[in-house]
Amino acid sequence: MEKIFLETIGEHQRIIYKVSRMYRNTPEDQQDLFQEIVYQLWRAFPGFRHESKITTWIYRIALNTAMASYRKQKSPVSITEHPPDLAEPIQAVSEREEWLFRALRTLSESERALISLYLEDYSYTEIASLTGISENYVGVKLNRIREKLKTLSTSSNL
Repeated sequence: MEKIFLETIGEHQRIIYKVSRMYRNTPEDQQDLFQEIVYQLWRAFPGFRHESKITTWIYRIALNTAMASYRKQKSPVSITEHPPDLAEPIQAVSEREEWLFRALRTLSESERALISLYLEDYSYTEIASLTGISENYVGVKLNRIREKLKTLSTSSNL
């Protein structure tokens, strides 16, 4: 099971990186969130029933972990299970990409979740299913998010 998990995470780690960068500002905090997401995926992996795409399942856990840990008070945690070790990520980031993530971090948690799924080419139907909101409301929210990002890009306050 560990080998399959590591292969799965290796193939789809960019999803985890993206969510980590969207929800945390510093590289250290991003790495901490990345590790927390991997831990949560490791805990949930035995229960994955292949009823959805693996990327959908990873996104759901990653976003839920990011939003929950964002709101959670820091407190000591006792971990009895240990996920397998992953290699340290190597990230080269362009100036434009860094600006995009700074802009995305100005959005609310729910807006970040929606736009990250949209940027991954999920359909409105898939986004609605993942987030629990209607397909029409996905479209409305994404239009509002795009307008916010356009305003940010023209004002360049980041």
